Amino acid sequence: MKKIVFFFAAGMSMMAACSRVPITGRSQLNLLPESTMQSMALQQYQSFLSENKVVAQGTSKDADMVKRVGQRIAAAVTQYMNQHGMGNEVASYKWEFNLVNSKDVNAWCMPGGKVVVYTGLLPVTQNETALACVMGHEIAHAVARHGNERMSQGLLAQGIQVAGSVALGKNPTAVNIFNQAFGIGGNMGMLAFSRQNELEADHLGVIFMAMAGYNPQESIPFWQRMANMSGGNKPPELLSTHPSDARRVQQLQQLMPEAMKYYTPARG
Repeated sequence: MKKIVFFFAAGMSMMAACSRVPITGRSQLNLLPESTMQSMALQQYQSFLSENKVVAQGTSKDADMVKRVGQRIAAAVTQYMNQHGMGNEVASYKWEFNLVNSKDVNAWCMPGGKVVVYTGLLPVTQNETALACVMGHEIAHAVARHGNERMSQGLLAQGIQVAGSVALGKNPTAVNIFNQAFGIGGNMGMLAFSRQNELEADHLGVIFMAMAGYNPQESIPFWQRMANMSGGNKPPELLSTHPSDARRVQQLQQLMPEAMKYYTPARG
Protein backbone atom coordinates (compact mmCIF):
# COMPACT_ATOMS: atom_id res chain seq x y z
CA MET A 1 0.00 0.00 0.00
CA LYS A 2 2.84 2.37 0.86
CA LYS A 3 4.42 1.71 -2.54
CA ILE A 4 1.14 2.53 -4.26
CA VAL A 5 0.85 5.78 -2.33
CA PHE A 6 4.48 6.65 -3.12
CA PHE A 7 4.13 6.05 -6.84
CA PHE A 8 0.80 7.89 -6.93
CA ALA A 9 2.39 10.86 -5.15
CA ALA A 10 5.39 10.67 -7.47
CA GLY A 11 3.09 10.59 -10.47
CA MET A 12 1.16 13.63 -9.24
CA SER A 13 4.45 15.44 -8.60
CA MET A 14 5.65 14.69 -12.11
CA MET A 15 2.42 15.99 -13.62
CA ALA A 16 2.75 19.18 -11.60
CA ALA A 17 6.45 19.59 -12.31
CA CYS A 18 6.45 19.24 -16.10
CA SER A 19 7.84 22.33 -17.80
CA ARG A 20 9.20 23.29 -21.21
CA VAL A 21 12.69 24.29 -22.23
CA PRO A 22 12.97 27.79 -23.73
CA ILE A 23 13.40 27.94 -27.53
CA THR A 24 13.22 24.16 -28.13
CA GLY A 25 9.92 23.71 -26.30
CA ARG A 26 10.88 20.24 -25.11
CA SER A 27 8.85 18.96 -22.17
CA GLN A 28 10.97 18.09 -19.13
CA LEU A 29 10.56 16.99 -15.53
CA ASN A 30 11.79 19.40 -12.85
CA LEU A 31 10.69 18.25 -9.41
CA LEU A 32 12.85 20.63 -7.39
CA PRO A 33 12.14 24.29 -6.68
CA GLU A 34 14.69 26.56 -8.32
CA SER A 35 15.42 28.05 -4.89
CA THR A 36 16.59 24.62 -3.68
CA MET A 37 18.80 24.12 -6.70
CA GLN A 38 20.33 27.57 -6.35
CA SER A 39 20.96 27.11 -2.62
CA MET A 40 22.78 23.81 -3.16
CA ALA A 41 24.66 25.26 -6.13
CA LEU A 42 25.82 28.30 -4.15
CA GLN A 43 27.34 26.10 -1.44
CA GLN A 44 29.27 24.03 -3.98
CA TYR A 45 30.29 27.10 -5.98
CA GLN A 46 31.69 28.96 -2.98
CA SER A 47 33.52 25.85 -1.85
CA PHE A 48 35.04 25.45 -5.32
CA LEU A 49 36.24 29.07 -5.45
CA SER A 50 37.82 28.78 -2.00
CA GLU A 51 39.81 25.75 -3.11
CA ASN A 52 40.97 27.06 -6.49
CA LYS A 53 42.95 30.04 -7.77
CA VAL A 54 40.61 32.66 -9.21
CA VAL A 55 42.22 35.06 -11.70
CA ALA A 56 41.47 38.58 -10.50
CA GLN A 57 39.40 40.75 -12.79
CA GLY A 58 40.91 44.13 -13.52
CA THR A 59 44.41 42.66 -13.51
CA SER A 60 43.98 40.14 -16.35
CA LYS A 61 42.64 40.77 -19.83
CA ASP A 62 41.49 37.15 -19.98
CA ALA A 63 39.49 37.45 -16.75
CA ASP A 64 38.00 40.70 -18.02
CA MET A 65 37.08 39.00 -21.29
CA VAL A 66 35.28 36.21 -19.43
CA LYS A 67 33.29 38.76 -17.46
CA ARG A 68 32.50 40.83 -20.58
CA VAL A 69 31.29 37.83 -22.57
CA GLY A 70 29.26 36.54 -19.66
CA GLN A 71 27.57 39.85 -19.00
CA ARG A 72 26.60 40.24 -22.65
CA ILE A 73 25.11 36.77 -22.85
CA ALA A 74 23.33 37.12 -19.49
CA ALA A 75 21.80 40.43 -20.59
CA ALA A 76 20.65 38.91 -23.89
CA VAL A 77 19.17 35.85 -22.17
CA THR A 78 17.36 37.98 -19.59
CA GLN A 79 15.93 40.21 -22.30
CA TYR A 80 14.75 37.21 -24.34
CA MET A 81 13.14 35.52 -21.33
CA ASN A 82 11.36 38.74 -20.34
CA GLN A 83 10.05 39.27 -23.85
CA HIS A 84 8.65 35.74 -24.00
CA GLY A 85 6.91 35.70 -20.64
CA MET A 86 9.56 33.60 -18.92
CA GLY A 87 11.40 36.32 -17.04
CA ASN A 88 10.51 34.78 -13.68
CA GLU A 89 12.68 31.77 -14.56
CA VAL A 90 15.88 33.85 -14.41
CA ALA A 91 14.72 36.69 -12.14
CA SER A 92 16.52 35.19 -9.13
CA TYR A 93 19.81 34.69 -10.99
CA LYS A 94 22.76 36.52 -9.47
CA TRP A 95 25.24 36.23 -12.30
CA GLU A 96 28.94 35.81 -11.59
CA PHE A 97 31.74 35.09 -14.07
CA ASN A 98 35.13 33.85 -12.93
CA LEU A 99 38.28 32.64 -14.65
CA VAL A 100 40.11 29.93 -12.69
CA ASN A 101 43.75 29.02 -13.17
CA SER A 102 43.69 25.38 -14.29
CA LYS A 103 45.03 23.32 -17.18
CA ASP A 104 41.66 21.62 -17.59
CA VAL A 105 39.84 22.41 -20.84
CA ASN A 106 36.47 23.10 -19.29
CA ALA A 107 33.81 25.59 -18.21
CA TRP A 108 30.51 25.34 -16.37
CA CYS A 109 27.48 27.27 -15.16
CA MET A 110 25.62 26.38 -11.96
CA PRO A 111 21.94 27.14 -11.24
CA GLY A 112 21.57 30.80 -10.42
CA GLY A 113 24.13 31.94 -12.98
CA LYS A 114 27.46 31.05 -11.36
CA VAL A 115 29.87 30.65 -14.29
CA VAL A 116 33.47 29.44 -14.21
CA VAL A 117 35.91 29.21 -17.12
CA TYR A 118 39.23 27.38 -16.82
CA THR A 119 42.37 28.99 -18.26
CA GLY A 120 43.12 25.71 -20.05
CA LEU A 121 40.15 26.36 -22.32
CA LEU A 122 41.46 29.66 -23.71
CA PRO A 123 44.15 28.22 -26.02
CA VAL A 124 41.36 26.23 -27.68
CA THR A 125 38.81 29.02 -27.94
CA GLN A 126 41.55 31.34 -29.30
CA ASN A 127 39.21 34.35 -29.52
CA GLU A 128 36.35 36.07 -27.73
CA THR A 129 33.66 34.80 -30.10
CA ALA A 130 34.61 31.16 -29.59
CA LEU A 131 34.65 31.79 -25.84
CA ALA A 132 31.08 33.09 -26.23
CA CYS A 133 30.23 29.79 -27.88
CA VAL A 134 31.36 27.84 -24.81
CA MET A 135 29.83 30.22 -22.29
CA GLY A 136 26.57 30.32 -24.23
CA HIS A 137 26.52 26.52 -24.15
CA GLU A 138 27.16 26.37 -20.39
CA ILE A 139 24.65 29.12 -19.60
CA ALA A 140 22.14 27.22 -21.74
CA HIS A 141 22.48 24.21 -19.41
CA ALA A 142 21.44 26.42 -16.48
CA VAL A 143 18.64 28.28 -18.28
CA ALA A 144 17.24 24.98 -19.60
CA ARG A 145 17.46 23.61 -16.05
CA HIS A 146 19.24 20.48 -17.17
CA GLY A 147 20.70 20.05 -13.68
CA ASN A 148 17.23 20.03 -12.13
CA GLU A 149 16.10 17.54 -14.74
CA ARG A 150 19.03 15.21 -14.11
CA MET A 151 18.70 15.48 -10.34
CA SER A 152 14.94 14.87 -10.49
CA GLN A 153 15.59 11.67 -12.41
CA GLY A 154 18.18 10.63 -9.83
CA LEU A 155 15.90 11.35 -6.88
CA LEU A 156 13.09 9.32 -8.39
CA ALA A 157 15.46 6.46 -9.10
CA GLN A 158 16.56 6.48 -5.44
CA GLY A 159 12.99 6.80 -4.16
CA ILE A 160 13.74 10.05 -2.32
CA GLN A 161 10.62 12.09 -1.57
CA VAL A 162 10.93 15.52 -3.14
CA ALA A 163 8.26 16.92 -0.82
CA GLY A 164 11.05 17.46 1.69
CA SER A 165 13.16 19.43 -0.77
CA VAL A 166 13.97 22.07 1.83
CA ALA A 167 16.06 19.49 3.67
CA LEU A 168 17.65 17.95 0.57
CA GLY A 169 20.82 19.98 1.07
CA LYS A 170 21.43 18.00 4.27
CA ASN A 171 20.55 14.61 2.80
CA PRO A 172 23.84 12.83 1.93
CA THR A 173 22.22 10.81 -0.86
CA ALA A 174 20.59 13.90 -2.36
CA VAL A 175 23.85 15.85 -2.19
CA ASN A 176 25.61 12.96 -3.91
CA ILE A 177 22.98 12.97 -6.67
CA PHE A 178 23.45 16.74 -7.03
CA ASN A 179 27.22 16.29 -7.33
CA GLN A 180 26.73 13.61 -9.95
CA ALA A 181 24.25 15.77 -11.88
CA PHE A 182 26.86 18.51 -12.16
CA GLY A 183 30.00 16.40 -12.27
CA ILE A 184 31.27 17.81 -8.98
CA GLY A 185 34.17 15.93 -7.48
CA GLY A 186 35.58 14.99 -10.86
CA ASN A 187 35.47 16.96 -14.08
CA MET A 188 32.94 19.49 -12.93
CA GLY A 189 30.44 20.83 -15.40
CA MET A 190 29.58 19.70 -18.88
CA LEU A 191 30.76 16.08 -18.55
CA ALA A 192 27.74 15.09 -16.45
CA PHE A 193 24.94 15.91 -18.86
CA SER A 194 23.29 13.48 -21.26
CA ARG A 195 23.71 13.56 -25.04
CA GLN A 196 20.22 15.03 -25.34
CA ASN A 197 21.09 17.79 -22.88
CA GLU A 198 24.36 18.49 -24.67
CA LEU A 199 22.75 18.86 -28.09
CA GLU A 200 20.01 21.01 -26.61
CA ALA A 201 22.60 23.23 -24.92
CA ASP A 202 24.36 23.56 -28.29
CA HIS A 203 21.04 24.68 -29.80
CA LEU A 204 20.28 27.27 -27.12
CA GLY A 205 23.93 28.26 -26.83
CA VAL A 206 24.43 29.37 -30.43
CA ILE A 207 21.24 31.41 -30.23
CA PHE A 208 22.27 32.99 -26.94
CA MET A 209 25.68 33.96 -28.33
CA ALA A 210 24.02 35.37 -31.44
CA MET A 211 21.62 37.43 -29.31
CA ALA A 212 24.66 38.80 -27.46
CA GLY A 213 26.25 39.95 -30.72
CA TYR A 214 28.71 37.10 -31.31
CA ASN A 215 28.78 35.37 -34.68
CA PRO A 216 27.38 31.84 -34.12
CA GLN A 217 29.26 30.54 -37.17
CA GLU A 218 32.41 30.54 -35.01
CA SER A 219 30.94 27.63 -33.05
CA ILE A 220 31.67 25.18 -35.88
CA PRO A 221 35.46 25.69 -36.12
CA PHE A 222 35.64 25.76 -32.32
CA TRP A 223 34.06 22.32 -31.95
CA GLN A 224 36.24 21.09 -34.77
CA ARG A 225 39.28 22.23 -32.77
CA MET A 226 37.90 20.39 -29.76
CA ALA A 227 37.53 17.28 -31.89
CA ASN A 228 41.12 17.54 -33.09
CA MET A 229 42.32 17.61 -29.48
CA SER A 230 40.98 14.11 -28.93
CA GLY A 231 43.17 12.66 -31.67
CA GLY A 232 40.38 10.29 -32.60
CA ASN A 233 40.50 8.58 -29.20
CA LYS A 234 36.96 9.34 -28.07
CA PRO A 235 34.57 6.40 -27.53
CA PRO A 236 31.67 5.83 -29.96
CA GLU A 237 28.68 8.10 -29.35
CA LEU A 238 26.57 5.17 -28.18
CA LEU A 239 29.02 4.59 -25.32
CA SER A 240 29.47 8.24 -24.37
CA THR A 241 27.36 10.82 -22.57
CA HIS A 242 28.50 13.35 -25.17
CA PRO A 243 27.33 13.44 -28.78
CA SER A 244 29.98 12.52 -31.31
CA ASP A 245 31.98 15.42 -32.68
CA ALA A 246 30.58 14.72 -36.14
CA ARG A 247 26.99 14.80 -34.92
CA ARG A 248 27.58 17.96 -32.92
CA VAL A 249 29.08 19.80 -35.90
CA GLN A 250 26.33 18.51 -38.19
CA GLN A 251 23.63 19.84 -35.87
CA LEU A 252 25.35 23.20 -35.56
CA GLN A 253 25.49 23.50 -39.33
CA GLN A 254 21.77 22.79 -39.50
CA LEU A 255 21.09 25.38 -36.78
CA MET A 256 23.01 28.22 -38.44
CA PRO A 257 20.09 29.68 -40.45
CA GLU A 258 18.02 29.87 -37.24
CA ALA A 259 20.87 31.26 -35.13
CA MET A 260 21.83 33.90 -37.72
CA LYS A 261 18.34 35.40 -37.48
CA TYR A 262 19.25 36.53 -33.96
CA TYR A 263 22.68 37.87 -34.86
CA THR A 264 23.61 41.52 -34.95
CA PRO A 265 27.32 42.23 -34.39
CA ALA A 266 28.11 43.62 -30.96
CA ARG A 267 29.48 47.12 -30.68
CA GLY A 268 32.64 47.77 -28.74
